[in-house]
Amino acid sequence: MQQTPRDRGRQWLRHGHPQTPPGDSSDPAPWLQRLLSLKVPGLTRAVVAVAAVALGIGAHRVVSEGRALFPSGVAGWSFAVLTGIVVAHLVALGRDRWWGGTGSGAALTLAILLLYGWIPATLVSLAVVVLVGAARRHRWRQALRNGAVDMLGTGTAALCLAAFGTHPSVERPWGPAAWGPGTLAEILLAACAYLLVTRGLLWYGTLPRQGGLPTVARTALLRQGLVAVALLGISPLIVVVATHMPLLLPLFAVPLISLDFALWIARARAEEQLRDPLTGLANRQWLLERTWSALDEADRQGARSALVLIDLDRFRSVNDTLGHLAGDRLLLQIAERLRTALPRGAEVARLGGDEFAVLLPLADSPTSAQRVARMLVSALGSPLDLDGLTLELEASAGVAVFPDHAGEAEGLLRRADVAMYQAKRDRSGVEVYEATRDGNTPDRLGLLGDLRRALDAGEVELHYQPKVSFDGSVSGLEALVRWVHPDRGKVPPDEFIAIAETSGLMPRLTDYVLETALAQVARWRSQGLTVPVAVNVSPRDVHSPGFAGSVAARLARHGVPAGALQLEITEHVLLEDPQQAADTLAALTGHGVRMSLDDFGTGYSSLVHLRRLPVSELKIDRSFVARLAVDAEDAEIVRCTVDLAHSLGLLVVAEGVEDDETWERLRDLGCDAVQGWLVSAAMPPAEATSWLRARDGAPPAVERTAPALPGPRGRGARRSHGQPAR
Repeated sequence: MQQTPRDRGRQWLRHGHPQTPPGDSSDPAPWLQRLLSLKVPGLTRAVVAVAAVALGIGAHRVVSEGRALFPSGVAGWSFAVLTGIVVAHLVALGRDRWWGGTGSGAALTLAILLLYGWIPATLVSLAVVVLVGAARRHRWRQALRNGAVDMLGTGTAALCLAAFGTHPSVERPWGPAAWGPGTLAEILLAACAYLLVTRGLLWYGTLPRQGGLPTVARTALLRQGLVAVALLGISPLIVVVATHMPLLLPLFAVPLISLDFALWIARARAEEQLRDPLTGLANRQWLLERTWSALDEADRQGARSALVLIDLDRFRSVNDTLGHLAGDRLLLQIAERLRTALPRGAEVARLGGDEFAVLLPLADSPTSAQRVARMLVSALGSPLDLDGLTLELEASAGVAVFPDHAGEAEGLLRRADVAMYQAKRDRSGVEVYEATRDGNTPDRLGLLGDLRRALDAGEVELHYQPKVSFDGSVSGLEALVRWVHPDRGKVPPDEFIAIAETSGLMPRLTDYVLETALAQVARWRSQGLTVPVAVNVSPRDVHSPGFAGSVAARLARHGVPAGALQLEITEHVLLEDPQQAADTLAALTGHGVRMSLDDFGTGYSSLVHLRRLPVSELKIDRSFVARLAVDAEDAEIVRCTVDLAHSLGLLVVAEGVEDDETWERLRDLGCDAVQGWLVSAAMPPAEATSWLRARDGAPPAVERTAPALPGPRGRGARRSHGQPAR
């Protein structure tokens, strides 16, 4: 049964890893990955409930036996002062330790556990954890959870002490007769048990289930190693001082606070690795790790998450014109605008250069994510002030949504990148990822490899569709690519041509088509069939240096005159690099190759481009021809197009002619030739040869008598619309 995107997302969330694919034996901690992937519903509630019951039972037992809950006298007040200093320090520090606990609080808790037992240690732990958590606004739940976890850890350490026969209480504090190996082993075991339980429960409750440990969590492991050393080093010293000179206990605030600062610095350095040094925003590594957490949470809730990738348009010109320092100041303004414009709950990162990403942990739908992306792009589009210079920058954004488009963080980022570049190409501002426009999906990548092999093996065919004038003579043939895949059958040309265009295979496909078409023209000429053939070329071909020279070389190698080849282009050749395109087209026409403008009327500025392109033929798109006989507006568009083309000395060919009525209307409107199923479908070479021979006499030798055009627009070369091009 085929997996849905959500199924694949869950599979990745159970087994994936930001750097290591599922099943990779190089994962350094597969047992930890499997442990984290387990899911225990209601674990936090259970921990709080067990801790509350244990505290109630312990406190009741102590009170019922007439024992004290906390030491009095100098030792009690000294511990209270030390605890107050630690709490004040942690509140002032103001850092949100999501993995819970601190070095100072843990060392103090373990020391009191060794001296007075579980209940006093629990009271100190609650004072540290709960008061610190409560001092931070909106952290009551976190404080309650952390306090419960710390109570269970302290209880586990007390059980370890009990296993050695140690049962300390306020009335009978622990004081070993001698500090030997047994005593050290007892303290070591209690400290390890405390750490394993507290840190294990907190990690399990807060880390995402994607497997592996995020960078901050890996740093936290090192931090806990330092905490363990602090526990072993400071806790026994606190015990000794409390036994012999309790008045000095508040002085331990100095090493305890120093320990917290050392651990805070370690965490800050770890966070620096996840921050962009220029803008202070999160970087790519942080984004991937945070995205994994968001996807995990969205998967639990059956919700969507979205990733928006934003890239500034023409930012390089700012660096080139004003310098990199000005560019950096501009990036700081962009970062601040993104922070200000973020919707609630969203997070922003800088991936490098002028590329930013916004994570929407919860998104209602792809449409709502697209709406947020448009809002962010609009916020970046308002004028910016840079040293008194007003700049207006545009941005392009791509949106990818979990689980619709990808089930893991890297896939979501890749597909947002695909959508962003699509927005750049279309100049649409914002695009949502579409698999049909992505040449990097596994299926399309497999098809790309098959297409490359088919070109090498000569398995791609050319079929030829005639263009016929209204007197019945053949004015030319158009070469159309056909590919029959051994497993998939006939692959639609639009599909594999789009793959070739987005993958860099297009020049190879064009070379193949030109070579095959010219070889066929040479064979037809040897048989007395001197009909010209049109080949479609992409804007990428026209922008390639040396393209005109390579076409001329192929013509010479096959012994085919330039007039026998016609290249069909679209007006989009002028959008990316107008000067390079103009130079290439001028060189081609200089060699004698005729140019045809395909899909006329479907672009944004066809009239402007028509004046700049050295074409001799214009093809009216089938979208205008299809309803010509029944739609007055389409008929008027065709009439105006024919008149315009003839005023410029161009021939007009109508595509997609499928019925007699359309044929008659086109003839009445003055069209020069037609192409479509009414005349003939595209035919394989052998069938096209038979079709040509079946015509009344040989087709006219079009390429031998074609007059030279007087200029790039062909003014003064108008032909009667019933006369074929000769």
